Amino acid sequence: MRKIIVLCGLAALAFSSVHAAEVKVQWQDPEKFTDIRPANDSRKSYRERVIRKFDEFFQQMGTKLPEGYNLDVTVTDIDLAGDVDYFISGAGNALRVVKDIYSPAMKFSYVLRDNHGEQVMQADEKLRDMGFMQSIRSAHNSDEFRYEKRMLEDWFERELKPGVEQHQHMLPKVSVKPAV
Repeated sequence: MRKIIVLCGLAALAFSSVHAAEVKVQWQDPEKFTDIRPANDSRKSYRERVIRKFDEFFQQMGTKLPEGYNLDVTVTDIDLAGDVDYFISGAGNALRVVKDIYSPAMKFSYVLRDNHGEQVMQADEKLRDMGFMQSIRSAHNSDEFRYEKRMLEDWFERELKPGVEQHQHMLPKVSVKPAV
């Protein structure tokens, strides 16, 4: 099993804000992922570009978490939206064709710890966005991996953010007496 560990300190600086968690992303055997095939690029450089973009997505989510928190993610599979078709252009140039039947999916595990090292959340996630082409948000967006990014953002808003908020409400409130 080959693991690629990416510590995205520089990316974290690019997205710094008042709130920022430390985010570490590990990539477990990315060469075996379901679909990160390039259309007209080398497999290695395309895979590296996918990894960089997804690292950015996780770093952006880290900026929405409280300072001092740590999010450790291990990505175990990606199936990008669309499918590479080698015959559609007629000229022998491969194209990634995006249709409803080729929905994006992703598998990863994560552990989120608070600023005291206490585990806040942990899970193995299997995301798939079957309605990825129905969203108005993506209708005029031409960003690469926009469907996958939206899928991760929806997961963050639905799962991670409420878990963090619930954890913070459960923390004991400490009052400090003024010095006499």
